[in-house]
Formats: sequence, structure tokens, C-alpha cells
Amino acid sequence: MDKAPQHTPSPTRLPRRKRRSPVVLMVLLAFWSACIGWALSLSAYSQTPTLPSEAPAAIGTVDPVPPVHQLGQQLYLENCSSCHIAIPPAVLPTETWRRLLQDPQHYGQQITPPVDPGRLLIWNYLQIFSRPLKEGEEVPYRLERSRYFKALHPTVDLPRPVTLTGCVSCHPGVSDFNFRRLADAQAEP
Repeated sequence: MDKAPQHTPSPTRLPRRKRRSPVVLMVLLAFWSACIGWALSLSAYSQTPTLPSEAPAAIGTVDPVPPVHQLGQQLYLENCSSCHIAIPPAVLPTETWRRLLQDPQHYGQQITPPVDPGRLLIWNYLQIFSRPLKEGEEVPYRLERSRYFKALHPTVDLPRPVTLTGCVSCHPGVSDFNFRRLADAQAEP
């Protein structure tokens, strides 16, 4: 029987490198992660906007209007305030606004309703900032019949009938669509 030749180490073979300790690798990995986290936190901190030192100017409208609806608001104001005070959409239900936008008979006056695409922009604005009717509720066309108008004026002794021209007695900024600013007598609690 022939014996297999035994393998002897070759003198030209390089010595085996010593394995690094897993502990050293973990320490290096933790250090590397801490450095990356620190750099990212500095980057995020430098991109954080600073707060203005002055308080922002008060908005005049009842609600802030996002940019997507500002053109609709502008068209609403141009179309409605050319004849009378433009009231905030919140004082009448959405269904009232829908009917008013489509009807050429406007409180006893013959008008030309806005046409598309302006009408759609106005409708989108009014639809977002008005409120729904309850099921079975009658559609109010007058402010004094709107439960939303009443809810927004709970302690106000309103004249009868409520007219748009009467709004300015309590809201002196009406011409600028500012219903937040109240007359001095109304501003007191």
C-alpha cells in the first residue's frame, strides 16, 4: 500500500495574519456611528428655520386661506364685494352657496353668475370654508335664518332684519374682508 505523501508547509507561504478581536471591531463601529450621528445632527440643526422675532401679522379673514384656495377667495371678493359686503363663507351652509352661485336671481336682482373656470375656483373656496346642512334642515338664504350665523354671534343683540350693511357697525374692517377686528364696544368681554 502506498502511502499518500504528507503535505508539508511550504517555506514561501506567508504567515497567517492574526484575526482582529470582535470587540475592537464593535468599538470602531460604535465610534463610526457616533460620528455619523453627530454630523447629521449638526446638518439638521443648521437647516432648522429660526422663529421670527416679531409676531406674525394678524389675519383679517375668519380662517387662514391656503395658497391653493387664495385665487378662489380673490374671485369671490371681486364678484361679491363689488355690489355688497362679501361675507365669510362660514356664516352660510355649503348648499346655500351652491345655489347662489348658479342662480341669476340674486335677492331680487338679476345678475350674471360667474362662469367657469372662475366659478369653479370660487366654489372650491366656498365649499372648503362653509359648513354642511343637517339632514332635513331647510336651506337658509338669509343670515338671520342661518344657524351658523347665530352660532358665530351668540351674545350679539342683532337688529331685525339682519342686513349686510349692518355688519360694519360691529366689524369696521369689513371693506378689507376683516371680520376679526371688532368695534371698540364689541371688543370688550
